[in-house]
Amino acid sequence: MVMTIIGILTAIGVPSFKYVTASNRISSEINALLGDMQFARSQAIKQGLTVTVCSSSNSTLAAPTCNTGGAGNTWNTGWIVFLDSNGDGQVNNGEQVIRVQPGFSSNDTLQSMGSLAAVTYNRLGYAPTWNGNTINIALRDVNNLSTYTRCLAITASGSVSTEKAGMGNPVCN
Repeated sequence: MVMTIIGILTAIGVPSFKYVTASNRISSEINALLGDMQFARSQAIKQGLTVTVCSSSNSTLAAPTCNTGGAGNTWNTGWIVFLDSNGDGQVNNGEQVIRVQPGFSSNDTLQSMGSLAAVTYNRLGYAPTWNGNTINIALRDVNNLSTYTRCLAITASGSVSTEKAGMGNPVCN
């Protein structure tokens, strides 16, 4: 009788536990990027300088570089936040890196819709890169289930927010 009860509880509990762990992992990953975008915007306003957040496959403090080309829209490999004195979206000599985020340890993917490799905030906190359009960076679990899909929406005014799949403008998918 005890074994039957344990079997029933296990059958009910295991799927719920998988959902909770996956949901928590996804939330922490998207919130890490959200926090760094908000930090970059506040630093741009506070210091009166241009600050850039860019995707990076080499996000070490020793010699960080931004992704370019085909890998430019891949953010799950990590990202860096730096004072971008010339506003070119690349870390150049003399530009201070102020935050580094390593790549994900999971197999989740974080990709921008389009080829967004960097978000640059001007000294007023605006991100005037997309002609007034909102850009999404979509986070998907390894199975690409819409239940876990989250997007980071970035507006030209510089505000950032997270959205669930099927929500927002443009729609997070």
